[in-house]
Amino acid sequence: MARAYVGLGANLGDREETLRLAVELLAAAEGVTVVGVSSLRETDPVGYLDQPRFLNGAVAVETELEAGALLEALLRIERELGRTREGPRFGPRTVDLDLLLFDAVAVDEPGLTVPHPRLHERRFALEPLAELDPALVVPGRGTVSELLAQLD
Repeated sequence: MARAYVGLGANLGDREETLRLAVELLAAAEGVTVVGVSSLRETDPVGYLDQPRFLNGAVAVETELEAGALLEALLRIERELGRTREGPRFGPRTVDLDLLLFDAVAVDEPGLTVPHPRLHERRFALEPLAELDPALVVPGRGTVSELLAQLD
């Protein structure tokens, strides 16, 4: 059984309800058990700035799935909740589910890089992870607490 962490984000529609539904759908996915959910926080957009603020959080799961299969489950949930890939990169979205960490291992496959390549520089992702587990290690980078301290 692997422990994985999923970033949650939304900035269109009823953001809180969408993220609540995303967690429910993740918990209902075969081979996935939700073991922790951070609080949600409002954050400024990154990359593409001309868009509404985001609501962000994170979920800890235990899973029997491999990293690629978990990513596919996340993409299915995004589609089910109305996510499209149209518009600018980093643009507005109804929901965004990112596989941030997977069982303290590094994965580099076509379409999947874990830890998430920009995790160490994104406060909106690190803060909810620190809430779930401040000693959580980002492989090759340090603990989420250390990474947050470096952003100050």
